Amino acid sequence: MKLKKIVSVLLVAACVFSLAACGSKKDSGESEDGGKADKLVMATNAEFPPYEYHEGDEIVGIDAEIAEAIAEELGMELEIEDMAFDSIIPAVTAGKADIGVAGMTVTEDRKESVDFSEPYATATQVVIVKEDSDIAGPDDLVGKKVGVQLGTTGDICASDIEDATVEQYNKGFEAVQALTQGKIDAVVIDGQPAKEFVKEAEGLKILDEAFTEEEYAIAIAKDNTELKDQINDALAKLKDSGKLDEIIGKYIKADAE
Repeated sequence: MKLKKIVSVLLVAACVFSLAACGSKKDSGESEDGGKADKLVMATNAEFPPYEYHEGDEIVGIDAEIAEAIAEELGMELEIEDMAFDSIIPAVTAGKADIGVAGMTVTEDRKESVDFSEPYATATQVVIVKEDSDIAGPDDLVGKKVGVQLGTTGDICASDIEDATVEQYNKGFEAVQALTQGKIDAVVIDGQPAKEFVKEAEGLKILDEAFTEEEYAIAIAKDNTELKDQINDALAKLKDSGKLDEIIGKYIKADAE
């Protein structure tokens, strides 16, 4: 009887060990982080046409297509995470996203938190006002109420306007809506989205004189130099092949028609 009990105990122990060992193994083909190695996770704010915006359930635009082309070059699957603009850099630094692509300007403040790829587009910050506004140029914004999208380049630049009251909004169209309602005097925002917003709203115009000019690049975690190099290589290939200009031209041209 004692012998049978000992054998039974040994068999149970062997089964438990076997199950534990099996449970410690990942499924065949699964990466160490649960499969994420095969994905390129892009953080964006899809409220910035034509760079990123919603078309039904899909996020489309210049940045979405560029990121998709980069993912293809890297042999990866693109996954887009939509979030508030000022949450993008924290998501990248925390490892919740691999890259931040959202019409993001390279600034010294942002470079303290993340690294940037080579620039992929040049953009201009402009001023939107009502058609009957007495604001004729950026210098006339002194002492005015200026609307911006929270965390964007417009938000950063508008803080330098002398005696201006800067009203921050979560989305660009909310700032434009406040302008149409007379709650603010002007909106400072990227030139391409500005064209989209003005096209959709009556009684608004974009001032001829630009507010600022800047370059857009892809945000990457500072400790991920390998991914930064891979993205720069992919961007170089896209530039050399003409694919990058093709993507940008597709949206900018459509916007101008």
